[in-house]
Amino acid sequence: MNILMTIIVGALAGFVAKIILPGKHEPKGLIMMILAGILGGVLFTWLGQTLGFYGEGDAAGFIGAVIGAIIVSIIASKLFKK
Repeated sequence: MNILMTIIVGALAGFVAKIILPGKHEPKGLIMMILAGILGGVLFTWLGQTLGFYGEGDAAGFIGAVIGAIIVSIIASKLFKK
């Protein structure tokens, strides 16, 4: 998946993760969740393809991006909580 498509999928994954992960584990606001989705999507797309879990363009890449968005948002909420 090229980087632009990875960013778009990551943004969608961040939106889906915001729906899946309500409450205290999410960064505040939709924009922060989308940014977490982009970061998680890029990282988990690279990791999944490097480890051979899925290939370029596989639907599993979106699932990996959603999981990445959830993990990044939980880490962000721990780092930036007030």
